[in-house]
Amino acid sequence: MTGGPAVIRAAGLVKTYGEKRAVDGITFEVPAGESFGLLGPNGAGKSTTMRMIGAVSTRTAGQLQILGLDPDDHGPEIRSQLGVVPQADNLDTDLRVRDNLLVYGRYFGLDRKVIAARADELLDFAQLTDRVNARVEDLSGGMKRRLTIARALINEPRILLLDEPTTGLDPQARHILWDRLFQLKERGITLILTTHYMDEAEQLCDRLIVVDEGRIMAEGSPAALIREHSSREVLEVRFGTDRNASAAEELRDLGDRMEQLPDRILIYARDGEAILQQVLRRGLEPLTSLVRRSSLEDVFLRLTGRSLIE
Repeated sequence: MTGGPAVIRAAGLVKTYGEKRAVDGITFEVPAGESFGLLGPNGAGKSTTMRMIGAVSTRTAGQLQILGLDPDDHGPEIRSQLGVVPQADNLDTDLRVRDNLLVYGRYFGLDRKVIAARADELLDFAQLTDRVNARVEDLSGGMKRRLTIARALINEPRILLLDEPTTGLDPQARHILWDRLFQLKERGITLILTTHYMDEAEQLCDRLIVVDEGRIMAEGSPAALIREHSSREVLEVRFGTDRNASAAEELRDLGDRMEQLPDRILIYARDGEAILQQVLRRGLEPLTSLVRRSSLEDVFLRLTGRSLIE
């Protein structure tokens, strides 16, 4: 359930590395129990923000409170109430599956009996009860991610930080992981996640910010951002590389907005089928056509651009 008091407050948050501003004065709040997303291209400042929230990187300027505490002054106390799922699994391959949880729980000073009970509950939650004595390196990618999440929950955190939690997983593994994250949200755990999968952000996030070059470009629920920055539907038409440019010139007056790409033309409109009929009435026969619902990916690309950032 969302709507509780803010567990994260950032105001004018800045992080610099030399002359580079990785985070450039961002302001946001996250209420307890919310699933909050940070979206942005590579180098946008997402991971830097996550490290400051995780109390492992100090801020250069601005204000930041985690669970009512300043991470610069109360790092250990904050970290004891956080769960962290890094982008790359860092499980201990020298230990068996259950032992990964038992050893990690000791870092928080928990009693051995408490850790053992929690480990069994979490392995059941992660659907790994039949692999408790398996070697970590023998697990599939999806199993490793579920074990990493289980390990992050051993201290019963109030906030769970997830950095691209499903990168590299197949669709089945992604959906299993989504189901587990929904369950955590239902328990009242606040989720903070970064992802490059726009469908994942639409599925998991109550609210999100789109960050580019260290600044917030937009903030809101996925549905609200789509309404504000895109159209209800998108018509995609392909005329072939040699015809796209000339066709685009004839279609610029259609819909709310048109975007010409090297391989296709996108026309944003409320009714994509009606626009397609107008295209056909003008005697333009596309090689392929597709009418689809406008998505968060359309918003993301409009706000951050389509250029590849390395």
